[in-house]
This record gives sequence, C-alpha cells and structure tokens, in this order.
Amino acid sequence: MNILEALKSEASKLQKQLNSVNSAIGILGGKNGVGRVKGGKKRRLSASARARIARAQRARWAKVRAARKNA
Repeated sequence: MNILEALKSEASKLQKQLNSVNSAIGILGGKNGVGRVKGGKKRRLSASARARIARAQRARWAKVRAARKNA
C-alpha cells in the first residue's frame, strides 16, 4: 500500500502544477497568448461610426471604378 500512497501524493503534486499552469495560461489570454480576458465585453461600433466607415468605403470603390473607367 505504500506505493499507492506515493502515487496519490504524486498525483496531488501534478494536479497543483496543472492548476498553476492553467492559471498562467488564463492570465496570458488563452490560446497562443492572444484573446480576450474572460468576461470581457465585445467592442461595438455606433451606427454613426458604421455609416462613416461605409461612406468612406463607397468613396474608395468609386475612386477605383473611376480609375478603371479612365484607363
């Protein structure tokens, strides 16, 4: 039974180490050190910001089409 106790002790040590490693991974942000913090909020754009971005993109495409038409 001494071997069984030694194995349980070793399993306990390994579990503590695993918890420590998982905690470090969580602090660093998860996968490959990139990601959101647990419970972080998703960043959202306002309607006016989306409209400005859409307007700018339409202007860029108009410029491309005009250049293609003249070429």
